[in-house]
Amino acid sequence: MKNILLLATGGTIASVPSEEGLTPKLSAEELTSYITIDNQPYRLHSEILMNIDSTNMQPEHWRDIATAIYTHYDKYDGFVVTHGTDTMAYTAAALSYMLQNSHKPIVLTGSQVPIGFPKTDAKKNVRDALRFACEDVGGVFVVFDGRVILGTRAVKMRTKSYDAFESINHPYVAYIHGETIHYQYELQKPSGKLQFDPSLCPDVFLLKLHPGTKPEIFDYIRHLYRGVIIESFGSGGVPFQGRNLLPKIKELIDDGMAVVITTQCLEEGEDLTLYEVGRKVAQNTVILSGDMNTEAIVPKLMWALGKTTNLMEIKNIMETPIANDMTKKHEEGWDA
Repeated sequence: MKNILLLATGGTIASVPSEEGLTPKLSAEELTSYITIDNQPYRLHSEILMNIDSTNMQPEHWRDIATAIYTHYDKYDGFVVTHGTDTMAYTAAALSYMLQNSHKPIVLTGSQVPIGFPKTDAKKNVRDALRFACEDVGGVFVVFDGRVILGTRAVKMRTKSYDAFESINHPYVAYIHGETIHYQYELQKPSGKLQFDPSLCPDVFLLKLHPGTKPEIFDYIRHLYRGVIIESFGSGGVPFQGRNLLPKIKELIDDGMAVVITTQCLEEGEDLTLYEVGRKVAQNTVILSGDMNTEAIVPKLMWALGKTTNLMEIKNIMETPIANDMTKKHEEGWDA
């Protein structure tokens, strides 16, 4: 029989009504009291780490969750983290970098409706998460609405519907129907020992470009952050006519700031080689994000900045696939 540890962090799943709206209040024991499974194939232990709305989740909380899993790693066969949905994807990706080569499943789940409400999706999600936490697989996963998603590939797409999360640029790992798990993707068992590296530098800024973005915004970023992620247009284009952003981006890089170029498009990723607007920005030492999603890029850059101040080392870390967060580059080739 498997030993599973449930770590509660708050979120909608643990919320109750208050005069100021839904707020997380349930203890870990109260949370698990709603989950009853006949002949359950595991012993369930629970612990509360924090009780916050995931909107208030900070990088320091990611470190606390990772540390708790690492501390209990040898005592349990699998882990379930109950979490608010709003930033769950960021946390899942962060844990994927801080806890690499886990031979045990680390599963994040939550709900769109509190567990104490009549039409809650929480009970199913927690049951599915516990079921998957008993599998002989390793890594970090999001389990939600009967779907299993790699921790570095989950994105919250819907604010109210039960099917809140999608797997972006990667197949679903599996679908869960009751006690049956239908795998869609062959997971590779991690090699080597668990690597616990909670180094994080939260000094990262995310800038979404829009027509009319002023170059001067980068003057403010320079003094507050060590890295900036630019969500650019299409395949990664950055404006160089009218309000020309390229000189300011070059100044940031010359000052030693890590600059990541990604795209606002959810699927298929950036390709700075395709258009002039991409090639011009690529003439600088920018960091390429491939088809990583923003929810993975943010914690990965924080993790990389926590390890080194060398810009080329940061670039190498960011452009190296970790926990299947990035599809290796391949040539598609257009005929001109």
